[in-house]
Amino acid sequence: MADVLTYVLHYEGAFNKNSLGAVSEGAARAEEIGGQCHAVVVGGDDLTDELCSSLGAHGATRVFRARGPEGLAQPVVDVMAKVIDEHGHSYALFGGGLLGFEIGAGLAARKHAGVTMEVTNVRAEDGKLVAERPILQDSKISVSRYRGDLGIIIGRINAFEMVSRDGGSAEVVDVDVSFSPWSEQATMVTRGEQRGADVDIEGADILVAGGRGLGKAEGFDLCEQLAGAFGGNTAVAATRAVVDAGWYPYAAQIGQTGKTVSPKLYLAAGISGAIQHKVGMQSSENIMAINKDANAPIFEFSDLGIVGDLNKILPKLTEAIKAKRG
Repeated sequence: MADVLTYVLHYEGAFNKNSLGAVSEGAARAEEIGGQCHAVVVGGDDLTDELCSSLGAHGATRVFRARGPEGLAQPVVDVMAKVIDEHGHSYALFGGGLLGFEIGAGLAARKHAGVTMEVTNVRAEDGKLVAERPILQDSKISVSRYRGDLGIIIGRINAFEMVSRDGGSAEVVDVDVSFSPWSEQATMVTRGEQRGADVDIEGADILVAGGRGLGKAEGFDLCEQLAGAFGGNTAVAATRAVVDAGWYPYAAQIGQTGKTVSPKLYLAAGISGAIQHKVGMQSSENIMAINKDANAPIFEFSDLGIVGDLNKILPKLTEAIKAKRG
């Protein structure tokens, strides 16, 4: 039987939505190839039977629970390797993000398995799973098929939609694992939660989008302040490059492998305007671009272009809008 194993991250009594998307995707694809979707959770006493069994509502039929350090990659690799060895899973599926990439890569090395990262679509073909990922700056799609006993699929962050099922309850199985010496060398110092994962950029009237020109993740504070000044149905969006860099969540990505939008106003801050991004926002009613490069491609299809330092322009624009709105 071709079963699928996923890892589910949790924090303060709740499961990560990106992980729940992986469970939903794993359950749907497992059904297509005649298998089941199982989940692995690692943590302390907060992993109650009730919490773990609730993963059944997203399609998991069995949850393997291990006591150990939560949120760190290597202990999870130890747990998943043991579960796969004992239960013969054919695929391991991850929701992406930095932790998903690290666990998936570690598991691939441990099990000598084929791995595909940045996957945006998984489908069944001849009783097996096939992974698709964009390549060549998102201009082409690469298809991965797996040899051997195990295939590892790591999605692009938030690429898999979280789906709830009525009446689902998973069996909870405790796993006793002896962690590798190196798995206990790291400790969690602090953790940050993802910003903007729930934003509805497709339905927004005004979008403030940020690109690499923001310079760093904190640069999105300028975009968020401007969006707050506009008020109403306004949201913050991002380009593929900054999403890949971990500056902003995939849910806010616009472009060929992100979302397609058509707001009344699209304000692009520090975005060069590559063709892959253009296809996702060119239907906007009004496009305003701010970029220090006067030759940036985005000016070719903008209604209004401002050449200058966005770090000076965005705060002044924010203050002007606040004053206008009273």
